[in-house]
Amino acid sequence: MSLTAQDIDRIANLARLELAPEEGQRMLDQINGFFTIVDAMRAVDTTGVQPLPHPIATIQEVALRLRADVASEPNQREANQQSAPAVERGLFLVPKVIE
Repeated sequence: MSLTAQDIDRIANLARLELAPEEGQRMLDQINGFFTIVDAMRAVDTTGVQPLPHPIATIQEVALRLRADVASEPNQREANQQSAPAVERGLFLVPKVIE
């Protein structure tokens, strides 16, 4: 996958950025360079390779310290929402920000 100058212009417009032509070209080169690296990594055959739980696992055994996923704090939603200016059915109400 590679981008074109028009793609960079569109992305810059969506991000509300003004890029000079040389900046746009530099950005295009950098992003396409990144895609080249990603394509090279995708080309590697990893069939039968187990994912590593930790990078150190390639050189030594790693015992992961995992804990049970259990809620340890009580539900204090009402107490936390007492200082909110507007709450409805347990949710914070905020002003609309989408144009």
